[in-house]
Amino acid sequence: MSDLLLYDTTLRDGAQTEGITFSVGDKIKVAHKLDDLGIDYVEGGFADPNNRTDVEFFARMREEPLSNARLVVFGMTRRAGKAVEDDPALANLAQLGAPVVALVAKTWDLHVREALRTGLDENLRMIQDSVRYAKELGKEVGFDAEHFFDGFTRDAQYALDCLRAAEQAGADWICLCDTNGGSLPAQVEQGVRAAAETVNLPLGIHAHNDCELAVANTLAAVQAGATQVQGTLNGYGERCGTANLSAVIPNLQLKLGKSLVSDKQISQLYETSHFVASIANMPPPERDAYVGRSAFSHKGGMHVDAMLKHPGTYEHVRPDVVGNERHYLVSDQAGRSAVLFKIQALDLGLDKDSPQAHEIVAQLKEMEHAGYQYDSAEASFELMARKRVGLYQPRFKLEGFRVTVEKDREGDIRTEATIRLEVDGDKEHTAAEGDGPVHALDNALRKALERFYPELAGIGLTDFKVRVVDAAEGTGAKVRVMVESRAGSRTWTTVGVHTNIIEASWQALVDGVEWGLLQTLDQAEQSD
Repeated sequence: MSDLLLYDTTLRDGAQTEGITFSVGDKIKVAHKLDDLGIDYVEGGFADPNNRTDVEFFARMREEPLSNARLVVFGMTRRAGKAVEDDPALANLAQLGAPVVALVAKTWDLHVREALRTGLDENLRMIQDSVRYAKELGKEVGFDAEHFFDGFTRDAQYALDCLRAAEQAGADWICLCDTNGGSLPAQVEQGVRAAAETVNLPLGIHAHNDCELAVANTLAAVQAGATQVQGTLNGYGERCGTANLSAVIPNLQLKLGKSLVSDKQISQLYETSHFVASIANMPPPERDAYVGRSAFSHKGGMHVDAMLKHPGTYEHVRPDVVGNERHYLVSDQAGRSAVLFKIQALDLGLDKDSPQAHEIVAQLKEMEHAGYQYDSAEASFELMARKRVGLYQPRFKLEGFRVTVEKDREGDIRTEATIRLEVDGDKEHTAAEGDGPVHALDNALRKALERFYPELAGIGLTDFKVRVVDAAEGTGAKVRVMVESRAGSRTWTTVGVHTNIIEASWQALVDGVEWGLLQTLDQAEQSD
Protein backbone atom coordinates (compact mmCIF):
# COMPACT_ATOMS: atom_id res chain seq x y z
CA MET A 1 0.00 0.00 0.00
CA SER A 2 1.43 3.38 -1.00
CA ASP A 3 2.12 6.05 1.60
CA LEU A 4 0.31 8.50 -0.67
CA LEU A 5 -2.38 8.27 -3.33
CA LEU A 6 -1.76 9.72 -6.79
CA TYR A 7 -4.69 11.44 -8.50
CA ASP A 8 -4.27 12.45 -12.13
CA THR A 9 -6.54 15.02 -13.77
CA THR A 10 -4.81 15.30 -17.17
CA LEU A 11 -8.01 14.26 -18.94
CA ARG A 12 -10.12 16.94 -17.21
CA ASP A 13 -8.01 19.82 -15.90
CA GLY A 14 -5.26 19.12 -18.44
CA ALA A 15 -7.82 19.20 -21.24
CA GLN A 16 -8.57 22.80 -20.24
CA THR A 17 -5.08 23.80 -21.44
CA GLU A 18 -5.05 26.27 -24.29
CA GLY A 19 -4.33 24.27 -27.44
CA ILE A 20 -5.25 20.82 -26.10
CA THR A 21 -8.29 18.88 -27.25
CA PHE A 22 -8.53 15.16 -26.52
CA SER A 23 -10.64 12.84 -28.64
CA VAL A 24 -12.35 9.84 -27.03
CA GLY A 25 -9.62 7.59 -28.40
CA ASP A 26 -6.93 9.92 -27.04
CA LYS A 27 -8.48 9.84 -23.58
CA ILE A 28 -8.67 6.06 -23.52
CA LYS A 29 -5.00 5.73 -24.48
CA VAL A 30 -3.88 8.24 -21.86
CA ALA A 31 -6.05 6.66 -19.15
CA HIS A 32 -4.46 3.25 -19.66
CA LYS A 33 -0.98 4.77 -19.82
CA LEU A 34 -1.58 6.46 -16.46
CA ASP A 35 -2.87 3.17 -15.08
CA ASP A 36 0.37 1.48 -16.16
CA LEU A 37 2.37 4.25 -14.45
CA GLY A 38 0.77 3.41 -11.10
CA ILE A 39 -1.69 6.29 -10.75
CA ASP A 40 -4.36 5.50 -8.12
CA TYR A 41 -7.15 7.77 -9.43
CA VAL A 42 -7.67 8.80 -13.06
CA GLU A 43 -10.14 11.66 -13.46
CA GLY A 44 -11.72 11.11 -16.86
CA GLY A 45 -13.96 14.10 -17.42
CA PHE A 46 -17.22 15.86 -16.58
CA ALA A 47 -20.59 14.50 -15.51
CA ASP A 48 -22.37 16.94 -17.85
CA PRO A 49 -24.71 14.88 -20.10
CA ASN A 50 -24.24 17.46 -22.87
CA ASN A 51 -20.50 16.76 -23.07
CA ARG A 52 -20.62 14.07 -25.77
CA THR A 53 -16.90 13.30 -25.67
CA ASP A 54 -16.89 12.56 -21.95
CA VAL A 55 -20.17 10.64 -22.06
CA GLU A 56 -18.74 8.38 -24.79
CA PHE A 57 -15.43 8.08 -22.96
CA PHE A 58 -17.04 6.77 -19.78
CA ALA A 59 -19.19 4.38 -21.84
CA ARG A 60 -16.08 3.03 -23.63
CA MET A 61 -14.20 2.68 -20.35
CA ARG A 62 -16.88 0.30 -19.09
CA GLU A 63 -15.78 -1.97 -21.96
CA GLU A 64 -12.05 -1.30 -21.45
CA PRO A 65 -11.67 -0.93 -17.66
CA LEU A 66 -8.48 0.10 -15.93
CA SER A 67 -6.43 -2.62 -14.27
CA ASN A 68 -5.59 -0.87 -11.00
CA ALA A 69 -6.56 2.81 -11.01
CA ARG A 70 -10.05 3.96 -10.03
CA LEU A 71 -11.88 6.01 -12.65
CA VAL A 72 -13.27 9.36 -11.46
CA VAL A 73 -16.02 11.55 -12.87
CA PHE A 74 -15.92 15.25 -12.03
CA GLY A 75 -19.10 17.10 -11.13
CA MET A 76 -20.44 20.16 -9.34
CA THR A 77 -22.83 20.61 -6.46
CA ARG A 78 -26.47 21.33 -7.22
CA ARG A 79 -27.44 24.80 -8.36
CA ALA A 80 -28.56 27.35 -5.77
CA GLY A 81 -32.24 27.11 -5.03
CA LYS A 82 -32.69 23.87 -7.01
CA ALA A 83 -33.27 20.32 -5.82
CA VAL A 84 -30.60 17.70 -6.40
CA GLU A 85 -33.03 15.64 -8.47
CA ASP A 86 -33.49 18.58 -10.87
CA ASP A 87 -29.78 18.87 -11.68
CA PRO A 88 -29.07 16.93 -14.93
CA ALA A 89 -25.34 16.55 -14.25
CA LEU A 90 -25.89 15.01 -10.82
CA ALA A 91 -28.63 12.79 -12.21
CA ASN A 92 -26.16 11.60 -14.86
CA LEU A 93 -23.70 10.24 -12.28
CA ALA A 94 -25.44 6.87 -12.07
CA GLN A 95 -25.42 6.37 -15.86
CA LEU A 96 -21.69 7.11 -16.37
CA GLY A 97 -20.57 4.12 -14.33
CA ALA A 98 -17.43 5.62 -12.77
CA PRO A 99 -16.92 4.25 -9.23
CA VAL A 100 -15.62 7.56 -7.88
CA VAL A 101 -17.23 11.00 -7.97
CA ALA A 102 -15.36 14.24 -7.30
CA LEU A 103 -17.73 17.10 -6.46
CA VAL A 104 -16.39 20.64 -6.54
CA ALA A 105 -17.88 23.48 -4.48
CA LYS A 106 -16.98 27.00 -3.42
CA THR A 107 -15.28 27.45 -0.06
CA TRP A 108 -14.39 31.13 -0.50
CA ASP A 109 -17.14 33.49 0.66
CA LEU A 110 -16.24 35.93 -2.14
CA HIS A 111 -17.12 33.31 -4.75
CA VAL A 112 -20.29 32.27 -2.97
CA ARG A 113 -21.58 35.85 -2.93
CA GLU A 114 -20.19 37.18 -6.22
CA ALA A 115 -19.95 34.12 -8.52
CA LEU A 116 -22.85 31.99 -7.30
CA ARG A 117 -24.87 35.00 -6.11
CA THR A 118 -26.28 33.03 -3.20
CA GLY A 119 -26.03 32.95 0.58
CA LEU A 120 -23.36 31.28 2.67
CA ASP A 121 -25.84 28.94 4.34
CA GLU A 122 -27.34 27.88 1.01
CA ASN A 123 -23.86 26.99 -0.24
CA LEU A 124 -23.39 24.70 2.78
CA ARG A 125 -26.72 23.01 2.00
CA MET A 126 -25.67 22.62 -1.64
CA ILE A 127 -22.54 20.80 -0.49
CA GLN A 128 -24.40 18.50 1.89
CA ASP A 129 -27.24 17.68 -0.49
CA SER A 130 -24.91 16.87 -3.39
CA VAL A 131 -22.44 14.76 -1.43
CA ARG A 132 -25.26 12.84 0.25
CA TYR A 133 -26.92 12.21 -3.13
CA ALA A 134 -23.70 10.80 -4.64
CA LYS A 135 -23.15 8.58 -1.61
CA GLU A 136 -26.68 7.21 -1.94
CA LEU A 137 -25.72 6.09 -5.45
CA GLY A 138 -23.05 3.90 -3.86
CA LYS A 139 -20.11 5.99 -5.08
CA GLU A 140 -16.82 6.83 -3.42
CA VAL A 141 -17.17 10.60 -3.07
CA GLY A 142 -14.41 13.15 -2.95
CA PHE A 143 -15.07 16.80 -2.13
CA ASP A 144 -12.99 19.35 -4.05
CA ALA A 145 -12.78 22.44 -1.84
CA GLU A 146 -12.35 25.05 -4.57
CA HIS A 147 -10.41 28.20 -3.64
CA PHE A 148 -9.85 26.76 -0.17
CA PHE A 149 -6.62 28.60 0.61
CA ASP A 150 -7.94 31.98 -0.58
CA GLY A 151 -11.11 31.35 1.40
CA PHE A 152 -9.14 30.29 4.46
CA THR A 153 -7.11 33.51 4.31
CA ARG A 154 -10.22 35.72 4.02
CA ASP A 155 -12.68 33.84 6.28
CA ALA A 156 -11.09 30.75 7.82
CA GLN A 157 -14.20 29.79 9.77
CA TYR A 158 -16.42 29.64 6.72
CA ALA A 159 -13.87 27.73 4.62
CA LEU A 160 -13.61 25.13 7.39
CA ASP A 161 -17.42 25.03 7.75
CA CYS A 162 -17.57 23.91 4.11
CA LEU A 163 -15.24 21.00 4.91
CA ARG A 164 -17.42 20.04 7.90
CA ALA A 165 -20.51 20.07 5.69
CA ALA A 166 -18.89 17.63 3.25
CA GLU A 167 -17.76 15.36 6.08
CA GLN A 168 -21.19 15.33 7.74
CA ALA A 169 -22.80 14.38 4.40
CA GLY A 170 -20.53 11.34 4.08
CA ALA A 171 -17.61 12.42 1.87
CA ASP A 172 -14.79 9.87 1.74
CA TRP A 173 -12.01 12.42 1.28
CA ILE A 174 -11.47 16.13 0.81
CA CYS A 175 -9.11 17.81 -1.65
CA LEU A 176 -7.94 21.31 -0.77
CA CYS A 177 -7.56 23.42 -3.91
CA ASP A 178 -5.29 26.39 -4.57
CA THR A 179 -7.46 27.22 -7.56
CA ASN A 180 -5.95 30.61 -8.39
CA GLY A 181 -2.42 29.33 -7.88
CA GLY A 182 -1.49 32.35 -5.77
CA SER A 183 -0.65 30.75 -2.42
CA LEU A 184 2.82 30.34 -0.95
CA PRO A 185 4.06 27.07 0.59
CA ALA A 186 3.75 28.45 4.14
CA GLN A 187 0.09 29.38 3.51
CA VAL A 188 -0.62 25.94 2.09
CA GLU A 189 0.99 24.24 5.07
CA GLN A 190 -1.03 26.36 7.48
CA GLY A 191 -4.29 25.63 5.65
CA VAL A 192 -3.69 21.88 5.50
CA ARG A 193 -2.90 21.71 9.21
CA ALA A 194 -6.06 23.66 10.06
CA ALA A 195 -8.15 21.35 7.86
CA ALA A 196 -6.63 18.27 9.52
CA GLU A 197 -7.64 19.64 12.93
CA THR A 198 -11.20 20.27 11.69
CA VAL A 199 -12.19 17.05 9.89
CA ASN A 200 -11.28 13.40 10.26
CA LEU A 201 -11.03 12.62 6.56
CA PRO A 202 -8.00 12.03 4.28
CA LEU A 203 -6.88 15.29 2.72
CA GLY A 204 -5.60 15.93 -0.77
CA ILE A 205 -3.93 18.87 -2.50
CA HIS A 206 -4.73 20.35 -5.93
CA ALA A 207 -2.34 23.21 -6.70
CA HIS A 208 -2.32 25.48 -9.73
CA ASN A 209 0.92 26.96 -11.03
CA ASP A 210 0.23 30.67 -11.48
CA CYS A 211 3.19 31.58 -9.23
CA GLU A 212 5.37 28.67 -10.45
CA LEU A 213 4.82 27.08 -7.03
CA ALA A 214 2.43 24.21 -7.74
CA VAL A 215 5.02 21.50 -7.13
CA ALA A 216 6.43 23.28 -4.06
CA ASN A 217 2.93 23.77 -2.66
CA THR A 218 2.13 20.10 -3.26
CA LEU A 219 5.23 19.02 -1.33
CA ALA A 220 4.39 21.46 1.48
CA ALA A 221 0.88 20.01 1.71
CA VAL A 222 2.23 16.47 1.97
CA GLN A 223 4.64 17.48 4.71
CA ALA A 224 1.69 19.05 6.54
CA GLY A 225 -0.34 15.85 6.37
CA ALA A 226 -2.01 15.56 2.95
CA THR A 227 -2.20 11.96 1.77
CA GLN A 228 -3.52 12.48 -1.76
CA VAL A 229 -1.70 14.51 -4.42
CA GLN A 230 -3.46 15.76 -7.54
CA GLY A 231 -1.86 17.00 -10.70
CA THR A 232 -1.37 16.41 -14.42
CA LEU A 233 1.36 14.94 -16.57
CA ASN A 234 3.65 17.73 -17.83
CA GLY A 235 1.77 20.26 -15.70
CA TYR A 236 -1.04 20.81 -18.20
CA GLY A 237 -4.06 22.71 -16.96
CA GLU A 238 -6.02 25.95 -16.86
CA ARG A 239 -3.99 29.17 -17.35
CA CYS A 240 -0.43 28.39 -16.16
CA GLY A 241 -1.20 24.75 -15.48
CA THR A 242 -1.44 22.43 -12.51
CA ALA A 243 1.14 20.63 -10.35
CA ASN A 244 3.33 18.61 -12.68
CA LEU A 245 3.16 14.96 -11.65
CA SER A 246 6.27 14.32 -13.74
CA ALA A 247 8.13 16.28 -11.05
CA VAL A 248 5.86 15.61 -8.06
CA ILE A 249 6.24 11.81 -8.25
CA PRO A 250 10.06 11.68 -8.28
CA ASN A 251 10.35 14.48 -5.73
CA LEU A 252 8.13 12.62 -3.30
CA GLN A 253 9.63 9.21 -3.96
CA LEU A 254 13.30 10.01 -4.50
CA LYS A 255 13.66 13.02 -2.22
CA LEU A 256 11.14 12.48 0.57
CA GLY A 257 11.20 8.70 0.60
CA LYS A 258 7.46 8.28 0.01
CA SER A 259 6.36 4.97 -1.50
CA LEU A 260 4.30 5.76 -4.61
CA VAL A 261 5.11 3.50 -7.54
CA SER A 262 7.50 0.66 -8.27
CA ASP A 263 11.04 1.18 -9.52
CA LYS A 264 9.94 -0.14 -12.91
CA GLN A 265 7.02 2.28 -13.06
CA ILE A 266 9.08 5.34 -12.14
CA SER A 267 11.57 4.35 -14.84
CA GLN A 268 8.65 4.74 -17.31
CA LEU A 269 8.11 8.37 -16.31
CA TYR A 270 10.09 9.91 -19.19
CA GLU A 271 8.37 7.74 -21.80
CA THR A 272 4.92 8.36 -20.30
CA SER A 273 5.47 12.12 -20.17
CA HIS A 274 6.49 12.25 -23.82
CA PHE A 275 3.68 9.88 -24.84
CA VAL A 276 1.09 12.18 -23.25
CA ALA A 277 2.69 15.22 -24.93
CA SER A 278 2.43 13.46 -28.28
CA ILE A 279 -1.23 12.54 -27.75
CA ALA A 280 -1.97 16.11 -26.64
CA ASN A 281 -0.20 17.41 -29.77
CA MET A 282 2.03 19.57 -27.59
CA PRO A 283 5.82 20.08 -27.87
CA PRO A 284 7.75 17.40 -25.96
CA PRO A 285 9.11 18.49 -22.57
CA GLU A 286 12.47 20.17 -23.13
CA ARG A 287 13.62 21.71 -19.84
CA ASP A 288 11.18 20.11 -17.42
CA ALA A 289 12.74 18.60 -14.33
CA TYR A 290 13.39 14.85 -14.58
CA VAL A 291 11.62 14.25 -17.92
CA GLY A 292 12.86 17.12 -20.10
CA ARG A 293 15.25 16.29 -22.90
CA SER A 294 17.66 18.81 -21.41
CA ALA A 295 17.23 17.69 -17.79
CA PHE A 296 20.48 15.72 -17.89
CA SER A 297 22.29 17.58 -20.69
CA HIS A 298 25.71 19.07 -19.95
CA LYS A 299 27.31 21.82 -22.00
CA GLY A 300 29.60 24.00 -19.87
CA GLY A 301 33.24 22.91 -20.12
CA MET A 302 33.82 22.79 -16.37
CA HIS A 303 30.59 20.84 -15.87
CA VAL A 304 31.37 18.28 -18.55
CA ASP A 305 34.95 17.80 -17.36
CA ALA A 306 33.69 17.07 -13.83
CA MET A 307 30.89 14.81 -15.09
CA LEU A 308 33.33 12.69 -17.05
CA LYS A 309 35.21 12.13 -13.81
CA HIS A 310 32.14 11.45 -11.62
CA PRO A 311 28.44 11.67 -12.67
CA GLY A 312 27.37 12.87 -9.25
CA THR A 313 29.20 16.16 -9.62
CA TYR A 314 26.41 17.85 -11.61
CA GLU A 315 23.40 15.51 -11.36
CA HIS A 316 21.12 15.17 -8.35
CA VAL A 317 19.77 11.76 -9.47
CA ARG A 318 20.75 9.26 -12.14
CA PRO A 319 18.77 9.90 -15.35
CA ASP A 320 17.96 6.22 -15.89
CA VAL A 321 15.97 6.14 -12.63
CA VAL A 322 13.19 8.09 -14.38
CA GLY A 323 13.91 6.66 -17.83
CA ASN A 324 15.85 9.65 -19.14
CA GLU A 325 19.34 9.79 -20.66
CA ARG A 326 22.50 11.81 -20.09
CA HIS A 327 23.73 14.00 -22.94
CA TYR A 328 27.06 15.75 -23.41
CA LEU A 329 26.45 18.64 -25.77
CA VAL A 330 29.01 19.61 -28.36
CA SER A 331 29.63 23.33 -28.71
CA ASP A 332 32.37 25.93 -28.45
CA GLN A 333 31.35 26.39 -24.81
CA ALA A 334 31.53 22.73 -23.91
CA GLY A 335 35.29 22.58 -23.67
CA ARG A 336 37.73 20.23 -25.37
CA SER A 337 37.03 17.35 -22.97
CA ALA A 338 33.34 17.19 -23.90
CA VAL A 339 33.96 17.35 -27.64
CA LEU A 340 36.70 14.75 -27.47
CA PHE A 341 34.43 12.51 -25.42
CA LYS A 342 31.71 12.89 -28.05
CA ILE A 343 34.15 12.09 -30.83
CA GLN A 344 35.25 8.93 -29.02
CA ALA A 345 31.61 7.92 -28.54
CA LEU A 346 31.09 8.09 -32.33
CA ASP A 347 33.51 5.15 -32.73
CA LEU A 348 35.54 6.83 -35.44
CA GLY A 349 38.76 5.13 -34.42
CA LEU A 350 40.15 8.30 -32.83
CA ASP A 351 41.48 8.82 -29.33
CA LYS A 352 41.60 12.12 -27.48
CA ASP A 353 45.22 12.75 -28.46
CA SER A 354 44.65 12.16 -32.16
CA PRO A 355 45.54 15.17 -34.38
CA GLN A 356 42.30 14.62 -36.32
CA ALA A 357 40.27 14.81 -33.12
CA HIS A 358 41.80 18.19 -32.36
CA GLU A 359 41.13 19.28 -35.95
CA ILE A 360 37.45 18.45 -35.42
CA VAL A 361 37.45 20.55 -32.24
CA ALA A 362 38.97 23.46 -34.15
CA GLN A 363 36.48 23.10 -37.00
CA LEU A 364 33.60 23.00 -34.51
CA LYS A 365 34.68 26.32 -33.02
CA GLU A 366 34.99 27.88 -36.48
CA MET A 367 31.57 26.65 -37.54
CA GLU A 368 29.85 27.84 -34.36
CA HIS A 369 31.53 31.22 -34.76
CA ALA A 370 29.93 31.34 -38.22
CA GLY A 371 26.49 30.73 -36.69
CA TYR A 372 26.11 26.95 -36.59
CA GLN A 373 24.84 25.40 -33.38
CA TYR A 374 25.68 21.78 -32.71
CA ASP A 375 24.53 21.29 -29.11
CA SER A 376 21.01 20.77 -30.47
CA ALA A 377 22.08 19.29 -33.82
CA GLU A 378 24.27 16.34 -32.96
CA ALA A 379 23.42 14.55 -36.22
CA SER A 380 25.06 17.37 -38.19
CA PHE A 381 28.05 17.23 -35.84
CA GLU A 382 28.48 13.51 -36.45
CA LEU A 383 28.37 14.01 -40.23
CA MET A 384 30.91 16.83 -39.97
CA ALA A 385 33.25 14.64 -37.91
CA ARG A 386 32.89 11.65 -40.23
CA LYS A 387 33.61 13.76 -43.30
CA ARG A 388 36.64 15.30 -41.58
CA VAL A 389 38.27 11.91 -41.05
CA GLY A 390 37.20 10.51 -44.43
CA LEU A 391 34.78 7.94 -43.03
CA TYR A 392 31.71 9.12 -44.87
CA GLN A 393 30.78 9.71 -48.47
CA PRO A 394 27.55 11.53 -49.44
CA ARG A 395 24.76 9.31 -50.76
CA PHE A 396 24.13 11.63 -53.71
CA LYS A 397 25.60 14.60 -55.55
CA LEU A 398 23.53 17.73 -56.14
CA GLU A 399 23.71 19.23 -59.61
CA GLY A 400 21.24 22.01 -58.89
CA PHE A 401 17.79 23.00 -57.68
CA ARG A 402 15.28 25.76 -58.35
CA VAL A 403 12.42 26.91 -56.11
CA THR A 404 9.59 29.09 -57.43
CA VAL A 405 6.73 30.78 -55.59
CA GLU A 406 3.82 32.11 -57.65
CA LYS A 407 0.80 34.11 -56.45
CA ASP A 408 -2.11 34.64 -58.82
CA ARG A 409 -4.79 37.32 -58.94
CA GLU A 410 -7.11 35.35 -56.67
CA GLY A 411 -4.41 35.23 -53.99
CA ASP A 412 -3.68 31.53 -54.40
CA ILE A 413 -0.04 30.62 -53.85
CA ARG A 414 1.73 27.79 -55.70
CA THR A 415 5.19 26.64 -54.69
CA GLU A 416 7.31 24.23 -56.74
CA ALA A 417 10.85 22.90 -56.40
CA THR A 418 12.85 21.32 -59.22
CA ILE A 419 15.97 19.30 -58.43
CA ARG A 420 18.75 17.60 -60.38
CA LEU A 421 21.07 15.10 -58.69
CA GLU A 422 23.25 12.09 -59.31
CA VAL A 423 23.53 8.78 -57.45
CA ASP A 424 26.47 6.54 -58.49
CA GLY A 425 26.48 8.00 -61.99
CA ASP A 426 22.71 7.69 -62.39
CA LYS A 427 21.07 11.09 -62.89
CA GLU A 428 17.63 12.14 -61.67
CA HIS A 429 15.68 15.27 -62.57
CA THR A 430 12.32 15.80 -60.88
CA ALA A 431 9.94 18.36 -59.40
CA ALA A 432 7.42 18.54 -56.57
CA GLU A 433 5.04 21.03 -55.04
CA GLY A 434 4.65 21.93 -51.38
CA ASP A 435 2.93 24.23 -48.92
CA GLY A 436 6.00 26.48 -48.94
CA PRO A 437 9.48 26.58 -50.50
CA VAL A 438 11.10 24.35 -47.86
CA HIS A 439 8.27 21.82 -47.98
CA ALA A 440 8.46 21.74 -51.78
CA LEU A 441 12.24 21.30 -51.68
CA ASP A 442 11.94 18.49 -49.15
CA ASN A 443 9.30 16.76 -51.30
CA ALA A 444 11.42 17.12 -54.44
CA LEU A 445 14.52 15.72 -52.71
CA ARG A 446 12.64 12.70 -51.43
CA LYS A 447 10.97 12.13 -54.79
CA ALA A 448 14.35 12.21 -56.55
CA LEU A 449 15.95 9.77 -54.11
CA GLU A 450 13.12 7.34 -53.47
CA ARG A 451 14.01 4.90 -56.27
CA PHE A 452 17.59 4.72 -55.01
CA TYR A 453 16.82 4.62 -51.30
CA PRO A 454 13.35 3.20 -50.53
CA GLU A 455 14.33 3.45 -46.83
CA LEU A 456 13.48 7.15 -47.07
CA ALA A 457 9.80 6.23 -46.82
CA GLY A 458 10.31 5.66 -43.10
CA ILE A 459 12.00 9.01 -42.50
CA GLY A 460 9.92 12.15 -42.06
CA LEU A 461 10.49 15.81 -41.21
CA THR A 462 8.74 16.63 -37.93
CA ASP A 463 9.91 20.15 -37.02
CA PHE A 464 11.41 23.21 -38.71
CA LYS A 465 12.80 26.22 -36.87
CA VAL A 466 14.38 29.42 -38.16
CA ARG A 467 16.34 31.97 -36.18
CA VAL A 468 18.18 35.10 -37.29
CA VAL A 469 21.84 34.84 -36.27
CA ASP A 470 22.87 38.47 -36.60
CA ALA A 471 19.72 40.60 -36.43
CA ALA A 472 21.66 43.85 -36.88
CA GLU A 473 22.14 42.98 -40.56
CA GLY A 474 18.39 43.22 -41.18
CA THR A 475 17.09 41.37 -44.22
CA GLY A 476 20.66 40.46 -45.19
CA ALA A 477 21.31 38.64 -41.93
CA LYS A 478 22.34 35.02 -41.66
CA VAL A 479 19.63 32.63 -40.59
CA ARG A 480 20.03 29.36 -38.73
CA VAL A 481 17.65 26.57 -39.70
CA MET A 482 17.10 23.58 -37.42
CA VAL A 483 15.31 20.56 -38.86
CA GLU A 484 14.06 17.65 -36.76
CA SER A 485 13.55 14.30 -38.48
CA ARG A 486 12.04 11.08 -37.24
CA ALA A 487 12.17 7.39 -38.09
CA GLY A 488 9.99 5.29 -35.81
CA SER A 489 10.66 6.37 -32.24
CA ARG A 490 14.06 7.89 -33.05
CA THR A 491 14.48 11.61 -33.69
CA TRP A 492 17.50 13.65 -34.75
CA THR A 493 18.22 17.30 -35.48
CA THR A 494 20.37 18.93 -38.15
CA VAL A 495 21.43 22.51 -38.81
CA GLY A 496 22.12 24.83 -41.71
CA VAL A 497 23.30 28.47 -41.81
CA HIS A 498 23.31 30.97 -44.67
CA THR A 499 22.15 34.45 -45.61
CA ASN A 500 19.69 32.71 -47.96
CA ILE A 501 17.01 30.87 -45.99
CA ILE A 502 16.50 28.33 -48.80
CA GLU A 503 20.20 27.40 -48.78
CA ALA A 504 20.25 27.16 -44.99
CA SER A 505 17.18 24.93 -45.17
CA TRP A 506 18.80 22.81 -47.87
CA GLN A 507 21.87 22.20 -45.70
CA ALA A 508 19.73 21.07 -42.78
CA LEU A 509 17.45 18.93 -44.98
CA VAL A 510 20.38 17.16 -46.64
CA ASP A 511 22.04 16.43 -43.31
CA GLY A 512 18.76 15.06 -42.00
CA VAL A 513 18.39 12.70 -44.96
CA GLU A 514 22.08 11.72 -44.99
CA TRP A 515 22.15 10.91 -41.26
CA GLY A 516 18.88 9.00 -41.43
CA LEU A 517 20.15 6.90 -44.33
CA LEU A 518 23.45 6.35 -42.54
CA GLN A 519 21.65 4.86 -39.55
CA THR A 520 19.12 2.89 -41.60
CA LEU A 521 21.59 1.40 -44.06
CA ASP A 522 24.17 0.62 -41.36
CA GLN A 523 21.53 -1.24 -39.35
CA ALA A 524 20.48 -3.17 -42.47
CA GLU A 525 24.09 -4.14 -43.19
CA GLN A 526 24.63 -5.27 -39.58
CA SER A 527 21.47 -7.41 -39.67
CA ASP A 528 22.66 -9.07 -42.88
